[in-house]
Amino acid sequence: MGSFPAELDTRTLGISGPTPFPVNLTQLEGLDLSARYHSDRSGGDFFDGLAIGFRVIFLLTDIAGPRSEAHTIAAEVQNAFRQGARDLFASPGANESEAIAALAHEVNRSLIDAAQGVRFAPAFLGCFNLTLGILTYCNAGRLLAMFRDEESVRLLERGGFPLGLFTHATYEPAVLAFEPRDKLLLVTKGVTESRRGATEFGTERVERLLENSNGDSSSEICDSVLREAYDFGDHPWSRVYDFLFPRKQRSSDDLTAVALVRS
Repeated sequence: MGSFPAELDTRTLGISGPTPFPVNLTQLEGLDLSARYHSDRSGGDFFDGLAIGFRVIFLLTDIAGPRSEAHTIAAEVQNAFRQGARDLFASPGANESEAIAALAHEVNRSLIDAAQGVRFAPAFLGCFNLTLGILTYCNAGRLLAMFRDEESVRLLERGGFPLGLFTHATYEPAVLAFEPRDKLLLVTKGVTESRRGATEFGTERVERLLENSNGDSSSEICDSVLREAYDFGDHPWSRVYDFLFPRKQRSSDDLTAVALVRS
């Protein structure tokens, strides 16, 4: 069993080859953004973010394959993400929808090049405008994205293929306006597919946790979701069920959450 909770951590964990640079998002006026990995990391979950002027550009992706492979690919993806973001969003007058679509294309190509072929990688790529309180985003693939305002929690639609499949894939961004205290929560499939016997943690439990997050900071939301998902899958009944009904292989997906709160 690993310790909990784990801070955002991009150390090499004994893996050779290129490694991602640490994420260093300073405190930003009007925005509370956090990302958390559970310490039992064996897969390819990867988060990065940059503050560029009055915008915050961020990426969450789940690169298929063991961590020894995915970690090296993530380092190349990070280079493309950071360079592309700086180029595309350097101008205050940049069209954010066009820039996010172009950045998604560049990150997709870099992932395929780094993997030397097809590599399944659902991803959420966003640009939050601190001045206007507007998020422009591409939700490509199977990452769960939820938005909470004063009235309700709702799922954000997925748009386009996951990254890493087609070199010429195009992505159509969506736009979401945030009022103060509105929240965005992203989780990778390791959270929703955490299992207790034959039962998955699922989407509805994540939705309830976000619905009950009144006054919580982004870090508190992330920690709450990861703790609940980990404890759900680590219940003694899960070990009894696996003994009685053995599966070919226990899931080794990472547990990762990203939360954004307009403060």
